[in-house]
Amino acid sequence: MSRFLYSTLLYLLTPLQFLKLWLRGRKLPAYRQRWRERLALGPKPDAVPRIWLHAVSVGETIAAGPLVKALLERFPDHRLLVTSTTPTGSDQVRRQFGEAVEHCYFPYDLPGTIKRFLRRYQPDALIVMETELWPNCFFHCHRRGIPIIVANARLSPRSFASYRRFLPLVTPTLRNVDAIAAQSEDDRARFIALGAPLRQVFNSGNIKFDLNLDEDALKAGKTLRQQFGDRPVWIAASTHDGEEAIMLEAHQQLRERLPDALLILVPRHPQRFDEVAQLCAGHGMTISRRSEGIYPDEDTAVYLGDTMGELMTMFAAADIAFVGGSLNDTGGHNPLEPASLGLPVLTGPTIHNFLDIYASLIDAGNAEVIDNAAALSAGIERLLKNDNERRRRGEKGRSLIAASRGATDAILSLVEKALSSQDTKI
Repeated sequence: MSRFLYSTLLYLLTPLQFLKLWLRGRKLPAYRQRWRERLALGPKPDAVPRIWLHAVSVGETIAAGPLVKALLERFPDHRLLVTSTTPTGSDQVRRQFGEAVEHCYFPYDLPGTIKRFLRRYQPDALIVMETELWPNCFFHCHRRGIPIIVANARLSPRSFASYRRFLPLVTPTLRNVDAIAAQSEDDRARFIALGAPLRQVFNSGNIKFDLNLDEDALKAGKTLRQQFGDRPVWIAASTHDGEEAIMLEAHQQLRERLPDALLILVPRHPQRFDEVAQLCAGHGMTISRRSEGIYPDEDTAVYLGDTMGELMTMFAAADIAFVGGSLNDTGGHNPLEPASLGLPVLTGPTIHNFLDIYASLIDAGNAEVIDNAAALSAGIERLLKNDNERRRRGEKGRSLIAASRGATDAILSLVEKALSSQDTKI
């Protein structure tokens, strides 16, 4: 598929995209707001030097945290514009960075929209987190001499196979990129196989290992844990539809042997909070909801984390973590936050989104794969009853993270080169 055919198809599908936003707005009203930003319309921003960073949603925004902080410190003369695609990503930008950055939605990848966006903001460089490849955006940035860096780039075998079907579109898109900072040697090899020039693809490591622990969140987690009292606590984080039922079944089995055990249950998507609360009640579980400000008492079986931006606090209040999105086809979520706190990590088998990270944690002795409620219950019980084993596995994860830092500095070096010489390929 050529870029012309891609653009034509995108123009035809744009009305359906707005219809999709409207329909999704029935559950999350924010999808029906700020549509003009997606077309690069609205008041013209101040004409100041800018670095543009795109992080599609919540996970990429959290991962970009160390890089955003470093960019603000290293380039104080540039304003940092952060774009996202989803309302939850937008909310995360504001929670995480406040007024330190500008924010708007990423424009639709239509030629006219992209050109309008670039005229409005005139960025000096574009940094794209992970695997977002936009043919028209990259083409017009390259045409205007705006360097493009794909940071923390990853390409799973599944994504690689998908991109290979569209090589006439993907290869020219990659050749518009000035530098690709890949998470691993395997990712680097896949980008090169898709046509990215060899000299422009680097194995810089995974920026997610450079995560900064929020001291306020850690203090809040310790306070929360004190409210729980002296009882074993495990967390099921970023769960999806179908996974909560497995978590609750495992917790029921666990409480037959450890009747005071408490589950912190944190669904991935806020529009499902009420649904999950009803599911808990349907399993006969007494619950307390974080949003209601009521702490669990000794009879409470489940503490529902139905607020946004507090996942680190929830991790800090637990002994063991299960990371969701891994018992369905989502591909798993980032396990590094709980591992950085010294928690043993359990996951389902579907972890292609973070395959290298999980492989490292498993090899280090921190993470363990389970595939059903009985295995999950048994694994949690074993760790809760063996303090030494739990601490040993937790320390293995913490040590691995400490030894794997450095990707942020490597990406900063690429940005510095891009800004110092916009007419020269890195």
